[in-house]
Amino acid sequence: MSMEFFITSLIVVLLPGTGVIYTVSIGLLRGIKASIFAALGCTMGILPSMIASILGLAAIFNTSAVVFQSVKFIGVTYLLYLAWSMWKEDGEIKLQNKDENLNLLKISFKGFLINILNPKLTLFFLAFLPQFIPTQTKTPIVDMLLLGGFFMVLTLFIFIIYGVFANSMRGYLAKSTKKINKIQKTFAILFALLAAKLALAER
Repeated sequence: MSMEFFITSLIVVLLPGTGVIYTVSIGLLRGIKASIFAALGCTMGILPSMIASILGLAAIFNTSAVVFQSVKFIGVTYLLYLAWSMWKEDGEIKLQNKDENLNLLKISFKGFLINILNPKLTLFFLAFLPQFIPTQTKTPIVDMLLLGGFFMVLTLFIFIIYGVFANSMRGYLAKSTKKINKIQKTFAILFALLAAKLALAER
């Protein structure tokens, strides 16, 4: 793995996107454990796109407008659903309860869906990974899997840091339901804007 790949991957992961915003919102409103599950879900959501691009399936998205638009429409709808869910929250920071494990799995699954329903992610890997594969390599698929695996590990690590940082603000925000409500509305608007951005995205 080259230093160029590491630096490029780090920049890509650090840039605020849907996964970052989701993880931060969970860390802020649900706690550090929940944010870790959110980060894990978002990271695992990368895997299908990575494998699809490595196997060449991303070409389908690039050549078939129907397939691309269908997946994009589902992704936009899901982001709008997240925006609505966040908007109608009551502004109360949730504490642990008897259904905590079930809630954590739901949080992780939502993070997984955020990435798997973004067709641009598959195209990103198709354009991103081959740039860092040596032309003389005899095992290009293995090399891309290793680079993709590192990218996922880096994503998980950075997202957890985002979640931990957001969680550090919980004590301050827990004192004010109004502040929490405003933050939830802000996250709802951000998800709606991300949905609009995805809706306008072209192949």
